[in-house]
Amino acid sequence: MTARSRNTSSNTLSRQPLGYRMPAEWESHEATWMAWPHYEGDWPGKFEPIPWVYAEIVRHLTRHERVELIVNNAASEKRARKILIQANALNQNVRFHRWPTNRVWTRDSGCTFVKCGAGALARETQKPHDPSREGHNSSRVGHGFSRADAAEKEGALAPENLVAITWRFNAWAKYSNYRHDEKIGSLMAKTANARAIQPVFGKNPVVLEGGSIDVNGQGTLLATEECLLGKTQQRNPRMTRSDYEQLFAQYLGIQNVIWLASGIVGDDTHGHVDDITRFVAPDTVVTAVESDPNDPNYEPLRENMRCLRCATDQNGKPLAIIELPMPSPVIFEKRRLPASYANFYVAHGVVLVPVFNDPNDRFALDILADLFPDREVVGIYSGDLIWGFGAMHCMTQQQPALGT
Repeated sequence: MTARSRNTSSNTLSRQPLGYRMPAEWESHEATWMAWPHYEGDWPGKFEPIPWVYAEIVRHLTRHERVELIVNNAASEKRARKILIQANALNQNVRFHRWPTNRVWTRDSGCTFVKCGAGALARETQKPHDPSREGHNSSRVGHGFSRADAAEKEGALAPENLVAITWRFNAWAKYSNYRHDEKIGSLMAKTANARAIQPVFGKNPVVLEGGSIDVNGQGTLLATEECLLGKTQQRNPRMTRSDYEQLFAQYLGIQNVIWLASGIVGDDTHGHVDDITRFVAPDTVVTAVESDPNDPNYEPLRENMRCLRCATDQNGKPLAIIELPMPSPVIFEKRRLPASYANFYVAHGVVLVPVFNDPNDRFALDILADLFPDREVVGIYSGDLIWGFGAMHCMTQQQPALGT
């Protein structure tokens, strides 16, 4: 399934969603989840400023919503509190959780929160294949991605509930130190009082990272073939394009998947979509473009643009496409880093955008300010942060508010 289907960049699914819906990022949040930085190996030689970048992000977020902050232990919490106090970022909107982590990219290691109910039909389509309870309020779902909540009766109307999709995390099929991180999604689900569901394909839990998908909240999802269908850093070797589309339909309420080609140079995840193309409204995307024909990102980003121009939303309507410039190459120790303005995070009242002391910073901030007129758009200097191969979106995970 590595060959691209050149005549189709999106596929409208015939299967209807079964009651789960992944809200768009701009919808109301209950909180934002983050993990405090501690692993110096992610920023070798540049770790010292990283906690201060995190403190700045926490300071901006807590003006608008609660931050659920994961720290390794009591000593780590003490260090984090000291820095947050110095940065004027510690307040009643910060809540600490002492859970050990390997890394801090909560977008990928954490669960994906979805909503269920609120007038939608919550149904059991068939009995799950070999279900087994795993601790607090959780279930595993077998091949075919069938439902796993026996408490919901066929055709019953359910109140709106929070569900946590606890994908398996294996450090982007690249690193070996992830044993703490693979537990984070379940811990988040328990703390949020969300019903945890872990999809299983065959006998194996499905591996998926939050940065590999982006949704408009209405039934359309963005992903790249490089990340989900490629052979390099292969997450789920036996899963096909159709399998992923069925997975997204049943667990995220997706009717329409837009498959882009590839990510940007330097992306340690091998093709996460949150570095290139993002929904900013149900019918609108921003997508990264490179103006220099000699840059290695030039042609891949042009190919993604061609895919988007052929794509439609879940209703068959063309998308509005807004171009977002790329910054000049950010290179450290002779390595090209995945610097991109597309790795922004949308929270209550604020959009946090990575910036790089680049002339295109202002253009990117102005574009996003026009697209989010009801929110303050804030640039967060990420020249050091990006040495860890991630930025605003990679380090955050939204928990949607219920009843909104």
